[in-house]
Amino acid sequence: MAFDIDMIKKVYSNMTTRVDKAREIVGRPLTLTEKILYNHLWEGTADHAYSRGVDYVDFAPDRVACQDATAQMALLQFMHAGKKTVAVPTTVHCDHLIQAKVGASSDLAVANTQSKEVFDFLSSVSNKYGIGFWKPGSGIIHQIVLENYAFPGGLMIGTDSHTVNAGGLGMLAIGVGGADAVDVMSGMSWELKFPKLIGVKLTGKLSGWTAPKDVILKVADILTVKGGTGAIVEYFGEGATSMSCTGKGTICNMGAEIGATTSTFGYDESMRRYLSATGRQDVVDAADKVASYLTADPEVYANPETYFDQVIEINLSELEPHINGPFTPDRGTPVSKMKEEAAANGWPIKVEWGLIGSCTNSSYEDMARAASIVNQAVELGISPKAEFGINPGSEQIRYTIERDGIIATFEKMGTKVFTNACGPCIGQWDRAGAEKGEKNTIVHSFNRNFSKRADGNPNTHAFVTSPEMVAALAISGRLDFNPITDTLINDNGEEVKLSAPYGDELPKKGFAVEDAGFQAPAADGSGVQIAVSETSDRLQLLAPFQPWDGKNISGAKLLIKAFGKCTTDHISMAGPWLRFRGHLDNISNNMLIGAVNAFNDKTNSVKNQLTGAYDAVPAVARAYKAAGVPSIVVGDHNYGEGSSREHAAMEPRFLGVQAVLVKSFARIHETNLKKQGMLGLTFANEADYDKIQEDDTINFTDLVDFAPGKPLTLEFVHADGSKDIILANHTYNEGQIGWFVAGSALNLIAAAGNA
Repeated sequence: MAFDIDMIKKVYSNMTTRVDKAREIVGRPLTLTEKILYNHLWEGTADHAYSRGVDYVDFAPDRVACQDATAQMALLQFMHAGKKTVAVPTTVHCDHLIQAKVGASSDLAVANTQSKEVFDFLSSVSNKYGIGFWKPGSGIIHQIVLENYAFPGGLMIGTDSHTVNAGGLGMLAIGVGGADAVDVMSGMSWELKFPKLIGVKLTGKLSGWTAPKDVILKVADILTVKGGTGAIVEYFGEGATSMSCTGKGTICNMGAEIGATTSTFGYDESMRRYLSATGRQDVVDAADKVASYLTADPEVYANPETYFDQVIEINLSELEPHINGPFTPDRGTPVSKMKEEAAANGWPIKVEWGLIGSCTNSSYEDMARAASIVNQAVELGISPKAEFGINPGSEQIRYTIERDGIIATFEKMGTKVFTNACGPCIGQWDRAGAEKGEKNTIVHSFNRNFSKRADGNPNTHAFVTSPEMVAALAISGRLDFNPITDTLINDNGEEVKLSAPYGDELPKKGFAVEDAGFQAPAADGSGVQIAVSETSDRLQLLAPFQPWDGKNISGAKLLIKAFGKCTTDHISMAGPWLRFRGHLDNISNNMLIGAVNAFNDKTNSVKNQLTGAYDAVPAVARAYKAAGVPSIVVGDHNYGEGSSREHAAMEPRFLGVQAVLVKSFARIHETNLKKQGMLGLTFANEADYDKIQEDDTINFTDLVDFAPGKPLTLEFVHADGSKDIILANHTYNEGQIGWFVAGSALNLIAAAGNA
């Protein structure tokens, strides 16, 4: 359970020599990002790794973290790797499979019954292979990582896009697909395209109603959901050092919503305070000895335009609270502009629910500041107009805020305290009435607000804001309420006004917990048996994907031409589908059911070219697969945005899709496609997207010459016999082409293990 101080000391010892060497090679001062990456280069990596070019570079992460929904597939793959134990410290966290409905005790009991088979599987696999296991109810993966494992200057990967949360403690923490995690757990290097660098200079200081959440809501508004793609964001300046560690975590967490590889902050006093408060004074002592290596060189922050590819400056003293949405986390509206924006866009003004929690905002400070608003409302005699729910980030947080009276404060307003788990943030919310599909508004402190994500209702307008603003808007019951200027009428008919929120950064009495929920693995797991029933509808052992036959793909059918936003939620929905994350056949029944068909503007309705009839996307894919007919998917910009879930790549692979051709990819999804032995391609000319017709048959004319840097040529044969020749770019290097040839990256790992 505890951090590995010896490993951390080794990281710091290497850092002093490796960073000095890197600085000498590149001949200039270094950013924090560069220092961490250069310190974690895989042994033997060529010197070209020190240049910020387009090359893929091999790294050696310090640890791996997996959440239960993605861990199932990751561990099913790891079982094929032929290893006796994981090569780096790894943990599994049970936080996704717990539905929020009644309240913590009832909901957790239901989850432990309904998902017992999965939890037992994860527990036994963890026990066998030396993996730390965090039980259901222990908390949300990213909060637990921040409390127990994250450390300044470290490099970690996790099978969840919000692994980036650990940047709040000065790490480079990066979300990946399960196949990437399997590589690292197997003792292999981890590959990353060397990123661009975005610097965000924070001046001034937060005050009043403005919170750390507003920083990233503003950044998202500036950069949009794809503005950070291929980049690491490094925050610095007086405004950065003035914020709490968990506040920094919030900012890094939502960096996933701008497509950033990750985000981070330099080591400072707030990190020292947090590490000490969470029982890691040894890390502070070790970090202090190399403190100058755990932040950028002074020249970098003095002249950021010289060292970053892009620089953004935000004055925190002038920053307004923001409310982002609906349906996308990058549509930012300052609270002072919401009244006119809501009216102009026809957004429902009445707030039905306010939800606080998720990996983004479930710290002690978050709960304390939100509770201060609730407490004011109670004292002022205001009855809340909306329903209210919270998800504490961990059992340690829950236990501590219960001890300090914060939960009791929330409960005075009838707040539902849900399990220490993701809950509504990932669609695990059994919301009464959602099935009616009524147009409504909710506000939450989560990170994503895509259509149908929270409750399955496409007409729920979800807005993202800070915990304290969630509290204020839920109490007022109005989306256009501005607590800075507006008043409320209390139960006695009196006009009253809420004061600015307040709350301790860390508990004055320290953190406390009786049972954190951690299970250490067996010292020797060789005798541990892992049983997967052949009749299970939750778990299914994997069969290897077939290798490429060395021939051009011909006679492929267009499965779907997706129009507009197509996130991993559209490709492989969460919510009720989470229960099938360990069963590839069953989970494949949700493949692309949320994507909009460009030819009829409908979801889950595509033409089966074998019959001429329209059917569900998975059904048509299965029909093509059964007939031995390959298929391809065509998509729009930023295809695969959102979660790291590799199911969005494995499902098409399983159902016979050979290639995905799009205008542009989100980083993690493109990598996931490559890992599963698929072709992830982009239009050389985006206008060619418009040439794709519904009845197209596709032939690859030069796949036999597949090589790095060489575009592929695709022949689209239309129903009338006419053709369009389309050029497709790709970013495959030699090693990644090897994955395609072998059928998947896992096939190569297994072959090496059996050699």
